[in-house]
Amino acid sequence: MSAREDYELADAAQNARDQQDLDPLLPPEYKNITSADEYATSPSAHGLRLGGEADSAASRAASRRSVFTSLALTTSTLLVVILAAPLFMLWRNGIFDDGAWRQALGAHRPAPDHGSFPTDIGYAGPSSTGKEPALVLTAPHLPLQTAQPVIFANPSDKKMSDKDKHFNILQSWGQLSPWYSVESHGLKKAESVEPEGCRIVGLHWLQRHGARYPTSDLEGPGAVAKRLREAKGWKAHGALSFLNEWNYKLGTEVLTPFGRQQLFNLGVSARVKYGFLLDKFKDRLPVFRTESQDRMLKSAQNFASGFFGIPVEDQFNLEVMIEWPGFNCTLAPYMHCSNDNAALARSVKDRLTVWENHYLQDAQKRLNKLIDGYEFTILDAKDFMEMCPYETVALGYSSFCDLFTVEEWKAFQYRFDIMWWYGSGFGSPVARASGIGYVQELVSRLTHTRITEHNSTTNSSFHNDLQFPLNDALYVDFTHDTTFAQLLPALNLTSFAASGSPPLDHIPKHRSFISSKFCPFATNMQFQVLACGDSVDDEPTHIRLILNDGVVPLTGLRGCPDDEDGKCPLNTFVAALKDIIGEVDFAQECLIQDLDYSLETVNGSPVRV
Repeated sequence: MSAREDYELADAAQNARDQQDLDPLLPPEYKNITSADEYATSPSAHGLRLGGEADSAASRAASRRSVFTSLALTTSTLLVVILAAPLFMLWRNGIFDDGAWRQALGAHRPAPDHGSFPTDIGYAGPSSTGKEPALVLTAPHLPLQTAQPVIFANPSDKKMSDKDKHFNILQSWGQLSPWYSVESHGLKKAESVEPEGCRIVGLHWLQRHGARYPTSDLEGPGAVAKRLREAKGWKAHGALSFLNEWNYKLGTEVLTPFGRQQLFNLGVSARVKYGFLLDKFKDRLPVFRTESQDRMLKSAQNFASGFFGIPVEDQFNLEVMIEWPGFNCTLAPYMHCSNDNAALARSVKDRLTVWENHYLQDAQKRLNKLIDGYEFTILDAKDFMEMCPYETVALGYSSFCDLFTVEEWKAFQYRFDIMWWYGSGFGSPVARASGIGYVQELVSRLTHTRITEHNSTTNSSFHNDLQFPLNDALYVDFTHDTTFAQLLPALNLTSFAASGSPPLDHIPKHRSFISSKFCPFATNMQFQVLACGDSVDDEPTHIRLILNDGVVPLTGLRGCPDDEDGKCPLNTFVAALKDIIGEVDFAQECLIQDLDYSLETVNGSPVRV
């Protein structure tokens, strides 16, 4: 019997039990109501009270509450007027410049008054919990997500060719794209719903943080805003005239409101798809893991709020690991790999410069025709392009999007593909070593075997029964885009490397390594643990990988078959990962070996010479 059939039978049985439980509690006049019409003529519909004394007491209590409510509202109104008056006068006199009012309020921010704002005040109405959803079991198909709560301008070339009619600018921003469902990673018939003949008995969910503000780098939106601010006397016109009144409004690194929404919505989606796995937690709470960076902590909290519902504190345990140089953390491994350094960054930057000089010359010339008193560089044009996605996911709209053509946006996406390939993917000599710690933890969980030798980015301080359980049906970890790029070679997902290293002078017609498909904002990877065929007691037999709703072929792993559903026997999968772990020497590749970054690799490991 499949998990779908088990779920439906259990659902029917529970409905019968629920009715038996409710019948004795209902007044006689309610027991035989079977339709809305019958309810309309029932005592409840006409406000008929059952019990005069209770009704009288309730009326007196309601009257007292009304008096107190009126007094409270009057007092609150006077208090608001008293506090608001001086702030209004300050604003009227121009004392507050842009953002200064936030600082003024912050200096005298009132402490939370939970006594005045209680949340558990009763009167909640019926509160019985519904049954755990299992959309991944019950739906014939899962809906595709587009993640488009924002408004964006069209590219500047309004007349598109037929091949560009379906161009989506939101999916052309690399790791800055909002998360969306990928229809296929090469397995055309596979879907993320439970494969026929199998039951989903476990899940390992890896989640990137949501949309954020720019990082504090020397390039990017903040840098070009500073250059424009320091260059005085310029005047823009035409399509660039908005720049005359434009102000930089972006923060730094933390989640945007849209980013918070992404993670909350994904938490809801995960609960609807996989909520049935919580039934396997009998005497313990699920453990989620994240890092100490603000956007990582808030991503985990927003996801959990969507998954569990507020308040979440008593429904799961959240392990927060330090993300800082010198601290081992498999979810931020670049912090502990000294060869992931400035020399590697320079080698990547050199390649990016070649591509930027190739595709941004026309844009640079076009922009310079729209401004007097300032000379735009290639770097300015690139930073303007980055302003578009960052403003869109932070502010909902960006005028910068309209400055560039469809072909330039395609080249912008390809720029990030180059960056990820050579910086953290198959073309990086430290990718496998950096990602191997998570692979070790995945094997540990799948085999229910404790890691005894911490020879990578794993942290022995957290590897105990409480903080790193080995027998749970559900694991959720939060990480960065870099980790997703590193895991492609670390897991030997060779389908993403099928088109080879990205050239620096043109965009190949067919390419397999597209960053917006594997590491957009809120990207997620799901390892579905399956019990297929005649498995006894739901003993796991197979596993498969879902990346942004698309099933990923596992044929790059030794022994994994070419399966139309993407399944690989669990023992085969684990054995292949152990082989990869044995091939990686973390100490040499990340900490000791002096790497030659000019030598091109295609498997995420240093070139052996």
